[in-house]
Amino acid sequence: MLPRSLMAAPKILVVDDQPINVQLLKSKLEREGLEVIAASTGIEAINLVNEEWPDLILLEMIMPDMDGIELCQRLQSREETRSIPVIFITARPTKEIKLEGLRVGAVDYITKPIDLDEALARVQTQLRFVALNRQILDLQRRLEESRRAATIGAITQSITHNFNNLLGVVIAYLDLIKVFHDKPDNVKSNAVHVEDAVQRIVGIIQQLSSLGVKIRPPLITTRLDRLIEGAVSRFHNDYKLTALVTVTNPSGRLEIDANTEVFDEIVSRVLINAWESYDQQPVDQRPIYLTTQIVEKPGEPKFIEIRIEDRGRGIDPGIRDRMFEPFISSKQTGGVGVGLTITRQALRTLGGEVTMEDRPGGGTIAILLHPVSKRVKRS
Repeated sequence: MLPRSLMAAPKILVVDDQPINVQLLKSKLEREGLEVIAASTGIEAINLVNEEWPDLILLEMIMPDMDGIELCQRLQSREETRSIPVIFITARPTKEIKLEGLRVGAVDYITKPIDLDEALARVQTQLRFVALNRQILDLQRRLEESRRAATIGAITQSITHNFNNLLGVVIAYLDLIKVFHDKPDNVKSNAVHVEDAVQRIVGIIQQLSSLGVKIRPPLITTRLDRLIEGAVSRFHNDYKLTALVTVTNPSGRLEIDANTEVFDEIVSRVLINAWESYDQQPVDQRPIYLTTQIVEKPGEPKFIEIRIEDRGRGIDPGIRDRMFEPFISSKQTGGVGVGLTITRQALRTLGGEVTMEDRPGGGTIAILLHPVSKRVKRS
């Protein structure tokens, strides 16, 4: 749905097969500065909703082609129309009728014969809720922009700090190369250190390029077992490792809507984070466990939960509250970056989330939530 200006006149859709009722409501509401559009059938109403996106619908329950209950159910079945409030109009205001309407998503009732003042009061009440909801959404958007600006500031400061450190390393080893220019072994050794520092700088730049991507990637329906197999292979290939990853995937051939490249990137980053948590242990003694399960709650989208566990050093208390900030790391090397920052951003772009928690007995559990099916967000 296209966002409507907070200053625009609210638009009301009146759906009734009786022209006199439509005309009475239209005249009353327009005198109050409201914009009114009308439909006499359910099919016409659906078309108008798709074209005009009303703020509120006044809906007659009994109509010849499609009754109000069915029409309301159709609106509720679509993410982009679910939040449009519906007020039923009925000549049979029994308890059973009212409960049936409320069950399919109606927010209120107007009874026939229509009391126009009462109808106006009920409409205005619902419009106040609509306006309040828009203000909340606008506030959330502004807060998100503020958080993004704060993140950019933090990234800029961190970039400066990391680049200065790495450039200092480069300059120091270049000075050593100059001093020992007549000793090939020393030159070769110092040149290796220079190359390593330069590669770290390149790595930071590449990660920042990933961090800047905000557009939701295209999704295709793919089997979960194939996605996990590809992500583990990428972990092994990108980092030149043969580390054992034990996969338990009872969801097996479940199909989810995903972007293969993004999925591989997310899971492989968390796997290398788990592998590095073992510090000095030999590579064949760094077990990583990946398990999946479906997470379902009433009224919410279905998610696949991917848990990646290690038996490493656990979460450093010093960074626990900041581990998803750019360039925060518990490693003592110069390899800090924005891996977890990118992982969280990528999952949130898809409608998911990532959290980290301590594993009982030692180590860390990364919990990735990825939507099973595509979600169409209403603007």
